[in-house]
Amino acid sequence: MTQPTSANTPVDTLTSVPPPAPIQVGSNGTPGGYRFDPDQVQSVIQKWQTLLDGVESDIYQAEFIANVRAPGAEPASKTFIAQGAGPSGSTLLEQHKRMRTYIQNYIAALQQASGKIAQSDDDARQAAAKQGQGIV
Repeated sequence: MTQPTSANTPVDTLTSVPPPAPIQVGSNGTPGGYRFDPDQVQSVIQKWQTLLDGVESDIYQAEFIANVRAPGAEPASKTFIAQGAGPSGSTLLEQHKRMRTYIQNYIAALQQASGKIAQSDDDARQAAAKQGQGIV
């Protein structure tokens, strides 16, 4: 979030990326946050990946805004860049980069939770196969 200072220059007050909420896929993961069915988690991951692609595109555009230069060498243009456009563009770029980090962390948490499901399924198959051994 950006708070104006006494000179109306924006100041970035959100400087860290929060961790993703707890994620549970089926019975695996951490309860108390979001819960997904094992059959649907890949679709959720794909939607977050699409969002990430959009944020990457936004970052590309925000870099142009953050690097805006004064159109002229007169005081009004320099003041506009120094007190408005420059800091606002930099904040826009940083917030998009933080959003990208959050999305990447969330996708990783979803993949981790869904990977635990795959491991649990493999463990269950191996246990079932062992139960039938030695009986003849």
